[in-house]
Amino acid sequence: MTPTRYLAALAAASLPTTAFAVDQVVQSEAGDLQVTTLAEGLKSAWGMEFLPDGSLIVTEKGGTLRLVSADGTVGPAITGVPDVDAGGQGGLLDVALDPDFASNRFVYLTYSEEGDGGNSTAAGRGVLSDDGTRLEGFEKIFTQLPKYDGNKHFGSRIVFDREVHLFLGLGERSDTPIREGAQKLDNHLGKVIRINRDGSVPDDNPFVGEAGALPEIWSYGQRNIQGGALHPETGEVWFSEHGPKGGDEVNVVEAGKNYGWPLVSYGVNYNGTPVGEGRAEGEGLTQPVHQWTPVIGASGMAFYTADAVPQWQGSAFFGGLASRDLVRVAFDGRKVTGEERLLGDLGQRIRDVKQGPDGALYVLTDGAGGEIMRVAPVAAEGKS
Repeated sequence: MTPTRYLAALAAASLPTTAFAVDQVVQSEAGDLQVTTLAEGLKSAWGMEFLPDGSLIVTEKGGTLRLVSADGTVGPAITGVPDVDAGGQGGLLDVALDPDFASNRFVYLTYSEEGDGGNSTAAGRGVLSDDGTRLEGFEKIFTQLPKYDGNKHFGSRIVFDREVHLFLGLGERSDTPIREGAQKLDNHLGKVIRINRDGSVPDDNPFVGEAGALPEIWSYGQRNIQGGALHPETGEVWFSEHGPKGGDEVNVVEAGKNYGWPLVSYGVNYNGTPVGEGRAEGEGLTQPVHQWTPVIGASGMAFYTADAVPQWQGSAFFGGLASRDLVRVAFDGRKVTGEERLLGDLGQRIRDVKQGPDGALYVLTDGAGGEIMRVAPVAAEGKS
């Protein structure tokens, strides 16, 4: 259900307990929410992650990595970032911290890199200097194969599981016939891969030892993964992916499963023709736990676990690039029990969403003047 929304300007002076300027109040099923701008002026921001001190590390697609302090100060470019093949949907993409960041300070990046035959998604890691100005000793740990001369569907969300395996959601590069590779195991197109932190392959990956299959592959038949999160209760890895014209999906990715693209889809091709034989499901193909038609352009994903908004517990939040909403989906296990759309009146493409250490939600907006906005209950301001 889409709630009635309203906007009201508020003076920052009216809230002496918060360091943020209050921009908007919006209505939600959980009550009135304050939307405050933490930082602005980011250029085509793509991914963000909280550091232990409450600051954020943020990627800009053109190839810049920045720190944003807890008070919203946007820092200069961090040095030591790899060269990226920026253009179209490619560039510097997701960012994640090592689960043991407090002791090893490893930062993981995904990015589009140029090579023989075109470009593809790569992943690597480096050590963030103590002063946050440098990424030291950066090393590439994965390269998507094959390279392709295109500028779309790099995928790129990173999720660590409880055993500290790195899951990376990859795009199938969009075009026909290259997208057909999503159904083949001799490439990384339209796949979720699972590797160790150093890039080595876990022995229990589902296709290890299978002739003609790449051992990094965990699941296949995905289109263009743009959101991902670890389920806080079950430890399952969930990814969201863009559909074509219709059929954005949310999937629980399981070992060896085939998620159907481009054999089946809840959408159609952009020219209106059917995907495959025009079916939404097929024998041996795994169904999504949720889908959107029309699409929202699902990007970024976060399960809500904090106490600041008890009504949100058990929900996942998704950014909407196409719908320009922050979309809350309530789950009971894998069953959808409700949906709510927020922030649509702001007209912002939402690229990423994270739960902050204060229990608020933080959303990252796309475009030349990107912002980080904090979303929290009006009554909770100054208490978290």
